[in-house]
Amino acid sequence: MNRRHIAMVSIPAPGHVNPSLEIIRELAARGHRVTYANDPSFADTVAAAGAEPVPYASTLPAHDKPETWPEDLVEQLEVFLDDAVAMLPALRAAYENDRPDLFLYDMAGYPVRVLAEEWGIPSMQLSPSAVAWEGYEEDTADQVEAIRSHPRGPGYYRRFAEWLASVGASETDSHRFVAVPRRGLVLIPRAMQPNADRVDPGRYTFVGPCLGDRSDQGGWERPAGAEKVVLVSLGSAFTDRPDFYRACLGAFGDLPGWHVVLQIGKHVDEADLGTVPGNVEVHRWVPQLAILERADAFVTHAGSGGVNEGLYCGVPMIAVPQAVDQFMNADMLTEIGVGRRIDTADATAEALRTALLDLTTDEKVAARLAAIRTELREAGGTSRAADLVEAMLP
Repeated sequence: MNRRHIAMVSIPAPGHVNPSLEIIRELAARGHRVTYANDPSFADTVAAAGAEPVPYASTLPAHDKPETWPEDLVEQLEVFLDDAVAMLPALRAAYENDRPDLFLYDMAGYPVRVLAEEWGIPSMQLSPSAVAWEGYEEDTADQVEAIRSHPRGPGYYRRFAEWLASVGASETDSHRFVAVPRRGLVLIPRAMQPNADRVDPGRYTFVGPCLGDRSDQGGWERPAGAEKVVLVSLGSAFTDRPDFYRACLGAFGDLPGWHVVLQIGKHVDEADLGTVPGNVEVHRWVPQLAILERADAFVTHAGSGGVNEGLYCGVPMIAVPQAVDQFMNADMLTEIGVGRRIDTADATAEALRTALLDLTTDEKVAARLAAIRTELREAGGTSRAADLVEAMLP
């Protein structure tokens, strides 16, 4: 096989790194030289996947400290733009004398598109969440107008357009440059894509979640006597929710036939949970996929990674969204008939228990999950994604 240089660009956030990590591992296993540009804090993660870390200093707030992010939407967008402006010269310096045959990039690694266009190198986006569809601009016009009417909105759009023009980007409309790649792989179930029938198949290919061997994370076995298992996890960032965890203990603790695995993260003291019922095991971290493969239900913040794993394992989900795209994911789970959205303020013990029992006894939910599970296994995942990446090599 002809060994080629494939370069990946992303940001230091698990939700942007993990979804495509198995593709990187597969490309490296096929003999390609894979470099990976990200913040030094992800160097070990990148190297473990078989790629060469290419460090750049990200200006983004720490992913595991959500309180350091601004709450205002326009301010959040400005944070990402500031990082993009700082990222481009770092990427240029790293790859000027080591140009790859192909650039891959996460949706937030879009500055590398500038270099790809300038150097005549093909590029492909690896999207960990929903992508733009035909008519997206018209359908989201109200959201754009809300940003433009913000006191800092016009300045944000103007600065973005001026930056794109100054670096020679082919497109100075910020939305289209960021959200509409020349070619893209979509790493989510097609069922989770809004308006999937209007997504351009010539631009995007749905390969589904790219999951690999996670035996290094440890295993998990269903305890003897546990008829059903529910996993409760709010991921890695939004875990400082002691009231929510107590509500889950009230909802599922001592529920006949049910065993509960509760992940609380690093912020909450287990003592703050109060009395923990005998059918509950509490951990700061768990091997999530290993548990979902044996679980009957999943209470999740509806991050894309968790949703993908839940659907891949055919598990009904109670979505308690915390931020960003999790609200849309929670609504999509409800829309496709495999989950319920319960906002944090409404996540009482009674509401959680009712949702769990309803979802796990509904034959229509089970049938829909089975169909999606089959579809995902036929989508190709990691192997097909790597084939499509190799097909982009000049």
